[in-house]
Amino acid sequence: MAETTDYDDEISREEASELIEELAHELRGDGPTNVRVGNKRVRLSPGDVLEYHVEVEERSPMFGGNRQSITLSLEWRADEKG
Repeated sequence: MAETTDYDDEISREEASELIEELAHELRGDGPTNVRVGNKRVRLSPGDVLEYHVEVEERSPMFGGNRQSITLSLEWRADEKG
């Protein structure tokens, strides 16, 4: 059974960069990480090798508005030691 925790918000550019930096800090080093998702923290156990995927979408004004988005995905086998 998979459990999903997600959170959406509208934040400033500065807040977005702080959240990304916090995530990067948690991923550094060994052992489990605690990732903030809204007002809670989720404990994860990343292994040494991660699958990385980044997708950038640029939507033309002809198709519903001039919008851009970036989606970052990291996947791994949970570290058995964590």
